[in-house]
Amino acid sequence: MRRLIILGGGTAGTLVANKLRRAYPQSELHLTLIDVDDAHHYQPGYLFLPFGQLTSEQVVKPRRSFIPDGVTVELGGAERIDSAAKQVHLNDGRALPYDTLIIATGVQPRPEATDGGDGPEVGRSVHHFYTLEGAESLTKAIEGFDGGRLVIHITDMPIKCPVAPLEFTFLADSYFRDKRMRRKVDITYVTPLDGAFTKPVASRELADALSSRKIALETDFAIERIDNDAKEIVSYDDRHIPFDLLVTVPLNMGADIIARSGLGDDLNLVPCDQGTMQSLADPDIFVLGDAGTLQTSKAGSVAHFAVDIFMENFPSYLAGKPLPHKFDGHANCFIESGGGKGMLLDFNYKTQPYTGTFPLPVVGPMSLLKETRLNHWAKLAFRWVYWNMLIVGRPLPFTTNMSLVGKNVEADAPSSPPHSGRPTAKPGARRTKKKIKGPVDLLVDVLTTRPKRR
Repeated sequence: MRRLIILGGGTAGTLVANKLRRAYPQSELHLTLIDVDDAHHYQPGYLFLPFGQLTSEQVVKPRRSFIPDGVTVELGGAERIDSAAKQVHLNDGRALPYDTLIIATGVQPRPEATDGGDGPEVGRSVHHFYTLEGAESLTKAIEGFDGGRLVIHITDMPIKCPVAPLEFTFLADSYFRDKRMRRKVDITYVTPLDGAFTKPVASRELADALSSRKIALETDFAIERIDNDAKEIVSYDDRHIPFDLLVTVPLNMGADIIARSGLGDDLNLVPCDQGTMQSLADPDIFVLGDAGTLQTSKAGSVAHFAVDIFMENFPSYLAGKPLPHKFDGHANCFIESGGGKGMLLDFNYKTQPYTGTFPLPVVGPMSLLKETRLNHWAKLAFRWVYWNMLIVGRPLPFTTNMSLVGKNVEADAPSSPPHSGRPTAKPGARRTKKKIKGPVDLLVDVLTTRPKRR
């Protein structure tokens, strides 16, 4: 019997526990899941708390409710991984042996990593929404905000859900419009990237969305400090952006256990193979979810697709054979844009987000990089999908590998290589479009093309 430990019971850890338990009997595979407590958080829900669209009770449920029978759950957390001895040392002093380890410990915000990020204005005029406590505190700040300079700021990449700061910005714009006080709020979006997003086409479209809402965009901002006394953020090139309310996205880092175990890089992320999620240091360790160095979004969809690839490779791994299936970095995510509308992005390592339709050409039904009500409702529906289908391992109607069908591929907009984090084109520049046609497109062509007159 093989002993497999899953370290971390968030999206990736819970999902892979369900899939493994369904695929392998207890007589073949002994599964143990380790986490700190019994609270499973629907982290995308944090975004909606400050605007009164969700409550704390709606984003937290008991972890054990989603762990299948036949999986041993150890709560209380772990202190260290001894990969040489193949043991996980728990905080209570016990050491659990393993044959295979899955690290799914995610990333956490580290405000203290920025000078002034843990200063006296934290909880008053400085907030973030990347934890439940942070989102709850920000909710009170938004409710009491009567106007002034609202600054949304990203410290550095990578971060959990890279579109979340943009979503917050759009929702804030919509919220203050609904309260009929938008003219009293000056909104600035500040990013370390050289555009609104990490890929050229999406950066262009999202920059246009910011501009149309009269939201200022400040790019290439490498923060040096948060000046709590002057209430401004200061970059290393000495730019000063004042605020009355700062919503910052702190530096995101992997779990401290990764550092204590000597398995991570300078951000406590575990270096792993981009295709198989296998640790580069140890073939018996896999990294799922946000905890590794995959050069794609740290998002729930990535965890979902990566777990699918892991499951396809697991029989080969058990047999000691090369792993034949490769993850292509597929990510898709909805962007709440306010006013009951939303956008959708779909991309992978080599292909940036394009405009078009998803998942089918022409009929969609969802539009890519376009604000629609259907995208908004799909975003809201995903909370039900998350609790009832995704993390319990039920099939979802999405292909693991990304397809170009339905996408308006822009021939002169270069694809971003796997290690690229910044756009290569300025927002606002237009591109020539070349559409990849699928069977529905061809049928429409046949039905709508008039025969030539002789």
